[in-house]
Parts: sequence; structure tokens; C-alpha cells
Amino acid sequence: MDIRIQPCKLSGDVSIPSSKSYAHRALICAALASGRSVIDGISMSKDIEATISAMSALGADCTVGENGRIIVDGITAPSEKAIIDCNESGSTLRFVIPIAAALGADAEFRGRGRLPERPIDIYTRELSKNGIKFEYNNTMPFEISGQLSSGVYEIEGNVSSQFITGLLFALPLLKGDSVIKLTSKLESKPYVDITIDCLKRFGIEIEESDESYIVKGSQKYIPCDVTVEGDYSQAAFFYTANALGSSINLKNLNPESVQGDKKILDIISEMCYNGTVLKKFNADCSDIPDLVPILTVLGCFGTETSEIFNAERLKIKESDRLEAISVTLNKLGGNVTVTEDGLIIEPVSSLHGGIVDSFGDHRIVMSAAIAATMADGDIIIKNAQAVEKSYPDFFRDYNNLGGKANVITLE
Repeated sequence: MDIRIQPCKLSGDVSIPSSKSYAHRALICAALASGRSVIDGISMSKDIEATISAMSALGADCTVGENGRIIVDGITAPSEKAIIDCNESGSTLRFVIPIAAALGADAEFRGRGRLPERPIDIYTRELSKNGIKFEYNNTMPFEISGQLSSGVYEIEGNVSSQFITGLLFALPLLKGDSVIKLTSKLESKPYVDITIDCLKRFGIEIEESDESYIVKGSQKYIPCDVTVEGDYSQAAFFYTANALGSSINLKNLNPESVQGDKKILDIISEMCYNGTVLKKFNADCSDIPDLVPILTVLGCFGTETSEIFNAERLKIKESDRLEAISVTLNKLGGNVTVTEDGLIIEPVSSLHGGIVDSFGDHRIVMSAAIAATMADGDIIIKNAQAVEKSYPDFFRDYNNLGGKANVITLE
């Protein structure tokens, strides 16, 4: 699907989709609880479908209803053999590997896109020390077997917080106590905070220190009815549009949220003076990697040079996001330079029209669409269906705000 966007500002109300991070976690906790949980407010996407499919493969009964309601009857008899299709969801993959291991299920993991390239070596090392056998050749599909045992898990904090989250789900199910020991500074800590908050709602207690997480064994997940709050990582696109002259009223957001991507409000506030004058920002993105593409768009319209750093991990996302967003914006007249761990963004007066590719990455598509509000000509985004990974209704909402995005066929 290719999209042509005619430049215009956006205005009106938009209800932000539910937090994908919270939705993944609530669905997993519900699947591990003995009994029925009702999860409301979920916005369906390819990633969420992957997690529902994964937990169903392990023995949960998930019924998708209307208006974002999913009824989950938790696992009573774990599957002995599970085929788990993670599609392109790194969260699903890294969350579910240790869960399957804790349940003692032999599991085959499948994926597509760039997911087979995403590293899981932390698991192959640490889980192998604790009862799990991997048949893994640095790609997918691969298989695991065995029964995970409690113990000390030494985890690097600067690779992905998803490894810590996966273990936090799994270790309470084991008979003995366990410790997750961080061997380097934890990046993306707000995502682990979301995990701990969700675990607490479902009756699981985690003891946290500066360098470790202590997890008591033989804990029981308790069924819980929850409503998933709106997603600040998706809201960031519309907040940025507002900073660039649109007038959008964002709904369905929790002002007390622990989501790290709420930082978008602080960055825009620091950059914008009197609501109109943009200057610059210097953003440490170690805790907010998902904001990098749209922050790059924002930086293009400052009056001084902006910088993004501590974002090296973005090279192994759905695309190499540092390269992808710089190529995208530079094709449209931007001036973005990739550094070893981030980006340097020189201001420009405007962007021009042109043809860009999605790189198969939902956040590149949405960033390009917001950039189009500041262009002086039409922008065509090739393979824009990548938005289905996290925000399938993005262009519907975009057009409801007065945007002019239309599907076209390129010859």
C-alpha cells in the first residue's frame, strides 16, 4: 500500500490507541492467572495479535470481543508442545521465551521481517545454565525444550529491557527464589516499570534494588479486570504535529502514567517557547528509543542544531531506525547526520515533496506523515501498510483530523 499525502495542518479530536506495552503485559499476566480476566480498551495490531496467538499456543483461551475487550481464561494445563508465531513482534518473542521455559513447554518460535535477526543470545546463555536446551542457529525458526529452574540470572541492561521483562513474567512461576542481576546500567527502565506495575495488578510482587530484581518463587497470578491506558509513544506523533502548527486534542491518555514516552511532553515544552518558537533539544534516548524517529522530525524545524544520543540500539529494530529516519528526511530536504549512537539534526525552513520508503517500519511511516504537515509538496510513502504493526487506524485518524492521505498505485 502506497500513500500520497498532500500537506496540511491537522485539527480536531483524536482518541489515542491503547498502550501496546501495557496491552502485551496485561494479556500475558491474564494468561498466566488461574481463572478469567477481562482486558478492556485494547487496540488491535499485528504485534498484539502475535501475543494473543502465543499465549493461546501455550494453553490460554483468549476471546476477542467488540470495543477492544478481550476475555482471557488463564492456562490450566500448559501445552506440551507449542508452535509460537511471533510475526515481527520483538516483545512477543523476548517475553514468551522464558514463559514457555517456565511452563516446561517444548516450543518452536517463528517470525518474519527483521525479527529473525534480533539477538536473543542473553537467553541462550542464561536459560541454558538453568535447564533449557536451545536448537538455535542465529535465526528463526528455532526450538527450546526442558524445564526452567530458579537461580541467579546475570543480564546486561544495555541490550534490551525486554529480556528483564520476560524473566520477571517467568520466574515467579518457579518453585525457588531467583535473582536478576544487572551487569550494566539498565536502559529503557520505564518499560520494566510498566512490567512491575502490571505484575502487581495481577498479584505478583517483585523486590527491586539498584542492581537487581529479587523474585520470590511459587507465586500465583490472580485474575484481574483491567482497562489499558492510551499509548504515549503513539501520542508523540500528534503532540509533535501540534508543536509544528497543528491543533489536535488528544484523548485517552493517563497523565499519571509511568510510560517513559510521556517524556515527549517535556522535550516539546523545553524546545517550544511561548507555544510558537522552536529552538533545539538534546535528548538522551536510552530510556525512550521509540521517540527517536518523530523527535528527528521535530528537530528539523528548530532554530538551532538538535542532537539525539544513546540510541545505538535502534539499529536492530524493525529497521535500522537511525539510518531509516535520516534517509527519509534527507530525501525530503532535511539535514540529518547519523552518529555512532544517535543523530545530529540541522534545522531547515521547510521540507519538500518526494517519494520515501517505509523501510517496513511503522514508526518511519507515521513520522513521514507528520513531516508532511510541514512540506511544500506532496509526499508519497511506499509500503505504508507497515503501520498495521502497531497503529492500523493511523491514516483513518489522520484523515479525520483533516489530513489528506490517500492510497495510490505507483507505476
